[in-house]
Amino acid sequence: MALTAETESRLYRSLRVAAGAAAHLVALGFPAAVAVLARPGSSLFSWHPLLMALAFSFLMTEALLIFSPETSLLRSFSRKVRVRAHWALQLLALLCALLGLGIITYNKHLNGKGHFVTWHGLTGLLAVLYAGGQCAGGVLLLYPKLMKNWTLAKLKLYHATSGLVGYLLGCASLMLGMCSLWFTTTVTGASWYLAMLCPLVTSLVIMNQVSNAYLYRKRSQH
Repeated sequence: MALTAETESRLYRSLRVAAGAAAHLVALGFPAAVAVLARPGSSLFSWHPLLMALAFSFLMTEALLIFSPETSLLRSFSRKVRVRAHWALQLLALLCALLGLGIITYNKHLNGKGHFVTWHGLTGLLAVLYAGGQCAGGVLLLYPKLMKNWTLAKLKLYHATSGLVGYLLGCASLMLGMCSLWFTTTVTGASWYLAMLCPLVTSLVIMNQVSNAYLYRKRSQH
């Protein structure tokens, strides 16, 4: 028996709600698991994985989910409040990422190791630099008059699209970090595959959210 359009719409919305709830759980659960593994404070290095997990798994994911119409924890608040919360979370994410980058750089210096010689290191550096540029670009949304030839709608669209690229870079850095010697000797078997699924789950949810926002804008223009 064929599903009606209304039933399909409800089913699709239910799936989006379930996926969003899973993303919230993963965003918090992954850094918590990393904290248990790294035992922050046990060494200088121990702060690096925790700070990066907080930046790209928890803070940045929550900053983007704030605009989800189904799963935002602040959906009952005004858009102005959600934008401010987005800014605060993104700045905290950038701060954590910069601290994590600084710590691993200093730790390698102390141990006489090369800097940014692995795919994980290079991707992580690019993700942090990109996050800094994305935050700077967000200023244009606060002061759109600085870009006289661009409409606010276009600025929002490009900011969301470029933000998705930065988020995927951060997730890629996390996944490459889980291929490092430290992680693979600590986490093995099915647990390793489960950990690798975490950035994939949040990435798929965020990509779906951004693509739906893009389609909604396209429809509203016609």
